[in-house]
Amino acid sequence: MGSPLVLLDVDGVLNPFERPHRGYRRHRCSPNGITFRLWLDPGHGPSLLELAESTGAELAWASYWCHNANEWIGPRIGLPDLPYVPIPRFPGVGEGRTLGSWKARHVAAWAEGRPFVWFEDEPDATECIAREPDVADHLLVAVDPLTGLTGRHLELAAGWLNALAR
Repeated sequence: MGSPLVLLDVDGVLNPFERPHRGYRRHRCSPNGITFRLWLDPGHGPSLLELAESTGAELAWASYWCHNANEWIGPRIGLPDLPYVPIPRFPGVGEGRTLGSWKARHVAAWAEGRPFVWFEDEPDATECIAREPDVADHLLVAVDPLTGLTGRHLELAAGWLNALAR
């Protein structure tokens, strides 16, 4: 078993859906030629790096942004290039598929038995990841997509990761 993972979603977690509080900055990003307007907090990067360093965890993207997060998100919040879960384009709802179940299967497989914290805003992600076969110990930190990642979310993750080490 390797070091634990801290998995980061972008939209709804680092980029809240409502105009956020002080500290966030507006950005335009154009991955694959599609322009997005994002709200990003440059304080998130240092806080996430501190979480990873203090708990011996490795940061990684678990977002539909995949490798694009390293170009368009990471530099704007102070994160280096990170590994990412390769989540293919969502095929659409049907046959029991939801966004949470689609992402969960790719996250569980990519973690390869490593324990992980996943900051995610999909409402069904907790139950979906729990149903994945052979999923490692994990904590899904449910983030309200209207407000995004907060200090309380980071505290929950730190407590869980520190308990792993005991």
